[in-house]
Amino acid sequence: MRLAVAQPPAELDGVRARMGWLSDALPGIVAKGADLVLLPELFACGYNIGAHVSDQAEPRDGPTLATLSRLASAHGLAIHCGYAERENGQVYNAALCVGPGGQILGQHRKLAIPPGFERAQFSAGAGCQLFEWAGFRIATLICYDAEFPETVRHVAGLGAELVLVPTALGAEWGWVAERMIPTRAYENGVYLAYANSAGVENGLRYLGHSVIAAPNGTEAARAGDGPEILFADLDKARITAAQARLPYLCDRGQIRLDCPSRD
Repeated sequence: MRLAVAQPPAELDGVRARMGWLSDALPGIVAKGADLVLLPELFACGYNIGAHVSDQAEPRDGPTLATLSRLASAHGLAIHCGYAERENGQVYNAALCVGPGGQILGQHRKLAIPPGFERAQFSAGAGCQLFEWAGFRIATLICYDAEFPETVRHVAGLGAELVLVPTALGAEWGWVAERMIPTRAYENGVYLAYANSAGVENGLRYLGHSVIAAPNGTEAARAGDGPEILFADLDKARITAAQARLPYLCDRGQIRLDCPSRD
């Protein structure tokens, strides 16, 4: 698989501007042979928009899906995009992956809602599901989800070979993007792609520094702090090699964490 990770400008104002940016970027992404493009957290509506996120929330089969389906179909690739989802009166920080046939390949609702404005706006999702594309088994985690070792370990244990992480990481959290995210890839022997925004949105400065981390923890591609699109060719043999060399996923079952009884 050739993976593209988009790091768009944060100041894009509104759905039309954001989808317009994506539409303009896709011909270049396709020209470089990408099979899938990953966009940041809540890309469709914007992240730092406070209570307005509720106004932008939509059903899973709403306008965002229609736009993504049209673009994926026109350009012949899969698009993974964060958006605000509304269902049964609840709003979720969610993501969709749409294939070139317009079909939903995968979906996810953010599991861990961090301190701050998100807790007033979003309900927590539950569960993780894998989907397949371009020969890879893929999981989605959203931003704070991936900061817990348990979540990445869980989806790797389910068989995920690539973990897609849309994020909205502020500039003060450099350690997360630079150290923690590659570590998550290393400790599970999987590819992990982390897509952030660049610049300032309503006073929030984003770090940028999106990354595609390889199964051995090295960086297959790394962005700076400005708008950029990363590309990397993913090789399943590297997953096999990493998990054989450091079989954490198998050997964790040998660890006895409970104290033995003295009775």
